[in-house]
Amino acid sequence: MIIAAPPRQRLTPALRAAAGLAAAMGIGRFAYTPLMPVMIDAGRIGPHTGALIAAANYAGYLVGAVLLSIRPEWNGRNTFRAAALVLVVSEAAMAWPAPSAAPMVLRFLAGLASAVVFIGCAGVAARHENRRRAAGIAFSGVGCGIALTGVLALAARPLVSWQAMWLGAAALTALLLLPALRLDIVPGARATATGVRSARVWRALLVSYFLEGLGYIVIGTFLVAAVSTPGRQALGTAVWVVVGVAAAPATVLWNAVARRWTPVTALGAALLLQVLSALLPAVSTGVVAAVAAAALFGATFMGVTMLALEIGGDLAGPTAAAVLTAGYGCGQMLGPVLVAPVLGSSYAAAFGIAAAVLAVAAVAVLPVRRT
Repeated sequence: MIIAAPPRQRLTPALRAAAGLAAAMGIGRFAYTPLMPVMIDAGRIGPHTGALIAAANYAGYLVGAVLLSIRPEWNGRNTFRAAALVLVVSEAAMAWPAPSAAPMVLRFLAGLASAVVFIGCAGVAARHENRRRAAGIAFSGVGCGIALTGVLALAARPLVSWQAMWLGAAALTALLLLPALRLDIVPGARATATGVRSARVWRALLVSYFLEGLGYIVIGTFLVAAVSTPGRQALGTAVWVVVGVAAAPATVLWNAVARRWTPVTALGAALLLQVLSALLPAVSTGVVAAVAAAALFGATFMGVTMLALEIGGDLAGPTAAAVLTAGYGCGQMLGPVLVAPVLGSSYAAAFGIAAAVLAVAAVAVLPVRRT
């Protein structure tokens, strides 16, 4: 006689994946967003150098995603644990006041490691008996990690240096990674063209998700810096807390929307709301616009990721996550570079570009919706 596992035990892998994503994405990837203005104010870096350091992180993320899409058999437990170690060490080493080339290398390594951890955790959720519920729980970890970094940065900024803040981020990352190290990470199999249900629809999803990576990362990188003007630096960090608080329940809520409508309809709605999150700081520098943009951004960006990976899995099978993440990572890497020439006294032009790119992403997903 087979005895079913109790509900709490069945959800344990999803909760461990949530901790891993909180560490790898919420902190490992996005701790730089609230810390970049602190480093600029301290004279450590300038805005343009800050954009290049961000791009290096996204380049590392792209490399990690591409490697695992080409060699999915590398996506095993040992690789996962090595990536976790690299992530913690690279964050701690950011406290070293070296020339700007050093933080670029360190953020590149952190990006590569976070891609490996992300794909491993996403794979655990995808294999769960209740895939959609597990994904909602796992991806909520990203918002929790963002909120944690925002709260810690808000509390620590008046008291400690940017070096101590990076060390604190590394310690928090290590703590969150501990339960994730017990996940059963299973290597994948190489994707084949015959496994794709509809090549045209699959390409449309890839284009839309690439554009999402290109557009969303502009908001994710520069929203705090745009709000952290002289005299209201703490507001920028508080806005990042809003992003995390909105993101934490977002995947569970988008899961409910997908059940009521369809995942593709939910994806289109999330993209349109994200266009609005980019438009608000492009047209207004006020506090209300910044808070509303942060809430909309937090409420959509991980929902888009969860929904796109679910649709991709239906179209192309289990290896879709690595392929989609590679395209997304390419967009992320290009985003800060694309808007770097317009960064000056204002970030409005950068947000305007992001809004236009995200609008095209929403249009690109229409062929998927018609299928």
